[in-house]
Amino acid sequence: MTSPSTVPLAVRRGRVAVCLLFGLYGVILGTWTARIPAIKQGLGLSDGQLSLGLLAFAAGAIIGMQAAGRLVDRYGTGRLLLPVALADGVLLVSPAYAPSLAVLAACLLAFGITHGLLNITMNAAAVEVQRARQAPIMSSFHAVYSVGGFLGAAVGGVFAYAELGAAPTFLAVALVVAVTAVVAARLRLAPSEMPSAGAAERAAGGLRGVTFLGVLVFCCLVGEGAAADWSAVYLRDSLGSSPGFAAAAYAAFSIMMMAGRLVGDRLTAKLGPVRLVQVSGVLAGVGLGLALLVGHPVAGVAGFGLLGAGLACIAPQVFSAAGSQDPARAGQAIARVASLGFLGFVVGPLVIGALAEFTGLPAALAIPAVLALFVALAAPSLRPGRASAPAAAQG
Repeated sequence: MTSPSTVPLAVRRGRVAVCLLFGLYGVILGTWTARIPAIKQGLGLSDGQLSLGLLAFAAGAIIGMQAAGRLVDRYGTGRLLLPVALADGVLLVSPAYAPSLAVLAACLLAFGITHGLLNITMNAAAVEVQRARQAPIMSSFHAVYSVGGFLGAAVGGVFAYAELGAAPTFLAVALVVAVTAVVAARLRLAPSEMPSAGAAERAAGGLRGVTFLGVLVFCCLVGEGAAADWSAVYLRDSLGSSPGFAAAAYAAFSIMMMAGRLVGDRLTAKLGPVRLVQVSGVLAGVGLGLALLVGHPVAGVAGFGLLGAGLACIAPQVFSAAGSQDPARAGQAIARVASLGFLGFVVGPLVIGALAEFTGLPAALAIPAVLALFVALAAPSLRPGRASAPAAAQG
């Protein structure tokens, strides 16, 4: 492991560049999310019509992720970094000028594609810098994304409070994105500064088992989606808390996830990826599960906080494992994992909502708790060459 004082300047600059990418990704998504109500009001859309537009964004993101894998492997992250980040910032603006639902859906499809491209590019770049750094740093990148999402939502809220429309909000953020992307491109790790794959990595090369790693991220993002969509509803409707206190559940989830990612690299260095994922999965599953059994608003807030703390470090470890299996095809591996994870974030809350119609929301929310425990059992698959089902991973 390389100590901070001996890390080459190029690697430190490359780490800053990737942090800027993750921050941009979070800011763009946070700003967009905060101004969705303004877009809805401006076009006079119903909830169902808005859902169609958001579905176009989700579809675009998956398309972009799939395309990005091969683009990254063919052209490298360095050549894609600047144009993809700039395009994501520019296309953020387009929904604000859509005159109809059809045009909005087209704009969101294009915006989703570039956002998916940026997702894979930045994660692949993060794996490259981590290999050059020779130390676990993936969690810190994802922590920056969490901070960026908070900042983007705050910016959107400030513009909304000032009664400014979505267009000036997005234009201001796009300008910041453009400047920051140029800086990141200048600081990026050059191909000549990237270490070649070691013998162990070449021996473990290939994409065997990457799909199972994607299943683990799918399980995690079901939990993230459930917290975003159902935590406040659970406290308000199932436990009878006030609307203000109900919002504390998702706040606790977000804060604890950010805190977990800030210390995730130290925990990875101390425990190792497998042990960390095992502990994290148990913390998330048991924490949420016990809260659901207690059935009290305070327990609910604590349970979603523990869910966030537990899930915080899992996805970064899985992305790192997938991207390290075969450095020559890291983009395709990360794309497969990220696509399955995004699918979990979108589909998971829908399944929970549908199941709640028959079992009640508390019972349906046991799904992310059970999935977190499954991830803990499957943690040995993160070892090189062992990305397969849990039973095979232990054999």
